Amino acid sequence: MYSYEDRMRAVALYIKLGKRPKATIRQLGYPSKNALKGWYLEYEHHLDLRLGFAPRAPKFTQAQKEVAVEHYRTHGRCVSATMRALGYPGRATLTAWVREAFPETSEAVTGRTGRPRYPDALKKAGVVGLYTRQESAQALAEKLGVCRPTLYNWKNQLLGPEAPAFMKRKNNLPPVPERKELEFQLETLQHDIQKLQLEHDLLKKANEILKKDLGVDLQLLSNREKTLLVGALKDLYQLPDLLAQLGLARSSYFYHRTRMRMSDKYLTIRQNITEIFEANRRCYGYRRLQASLAKQSVTISEKVVQRLMKQENLIVATPKRRRYRSYLGEISPAPENLINRDFQATAPNEKWLTDITEFHIPAGKVYLSPIIDCFDGLVISWSIGTKPDAELVNTMLDAAIETVTGTDERPIVHSDRGAHYRWPGWLPDPPPVTITILPQNLIVLSFPWQELCPPS
Repeated sequence: MYSYEDRMRAVALYIKLGKRPKATIRQLGYPSKNALKGWYLEYEHHLDLRLGFAPRAPKFTQAQKEVAVEHYRTHGRCVSATMRALGYPGRATLTAWVREAFPETSEAVTGRTGRPRYPDALKKAGVVGLYTRQESAQALAEKLGVCRPTLYNWKNQLLGPEAPAFMKRKNNLPPVPERKELEFQLETLQHDIQKLQLEHDLLKKANEILKKDLGVDLQLLSNREKTLLVGALKDLYQLPDLLAQLGLARSSYFYHRTRMRMSDKYLTIRQNITEIFEANRRCYGYRRLQASLAKQSVTISEKVVQRLMKQENLIVATPKRRRYRSYLGEISPAPENLINRDFQATAPNEKWLTDITEFHIPAGKVYLSPIIDCFDGLVISWSIGTKPDAELVNTMLDAAIETVTGTDERPIVHSDRGAHYRWPGWLPDPPPVTITILPQNLIVLSFPWQELCPPS
């Protein structure tokens, strides 16, 4: 309870700070937000605060109290009957009123009477008849004027609870320890059966709803997928059992259930993205789609566009990168494979290798065509250009022939089966049926088999 000065100080500071309750409470350390607003409303209405709190008005008037006590006194002194007749007050309140009006009563006010007392002779006769009876215990109890449980209570009072109620006792039940063990085993088996049935139903629902294999590991599913399974089986199993079997936290389940119930805030944007994508022949990527949405005054990040495209299965068809390949088919007879994968040379200018290599540089594509000696890796000749044409390989070949002109050396030039090595300049026109020696009679050609082109 706050004093008058504390309340006035709080109201004055509240008005000074522009009616900001948080700032006022933070500076004073009291009171609560609602209490401060209540003090201000009282001050605004009366231009002052009351000095103290008025006592609470009693719930029942003195007349109601006197009527209740008089009804209790004249109607059998029963608390329950008085409460039912008048409809008020509570049991504790009425008991306090009665004790205040009749202080001489020391016993607790109650609405029940004591149990009837039976003579000991009747109890003994009932127990003897229970053991010597030729009829049911219910019939014997009716003869004595008591109920059947009372008859057995007399037996327990006189002979103890362990004494048999009938002389011919059937001992068909197993011993207590063995019976408890069997009951425990039965309970364990029932629990295992229920657990296996739960796992079977989860796998079946995962196959139906999530299109998963029947042997999928339930622990590897995402929390959203687990939430879908729980929602499908929550009418058949208890929620704690489902969450424990899936290894899903309770908070995660309710979080994903709330998220799935929320409406899709990107529904209109999804439709716009799909329309723009289809209208532009399915060629727009996420950047151009984002730019198109920006023209429609729709601001959205690139990552969201990527995610929506993935969810809507909007895939841009991109051409595959084509690698350079000089093979155009068997356009002319091919020389024999003289090298036969033996790239070891015993002397210079015995075996030469040639091929065309493509390079990608910022300026474009560049093609290099060298001739390399197998003896020591020496580059005999080379040429470079921006097009893999006949001039590229013919220039290289002419430069290589000049290095052996005037000697007795006749090297074997081994290349792949590309079209560059079957054009004029390498072969006579028209080419013969079998080709081995070049027209210059200085170099011998060798082509690999078609399936062995990479080693060249």
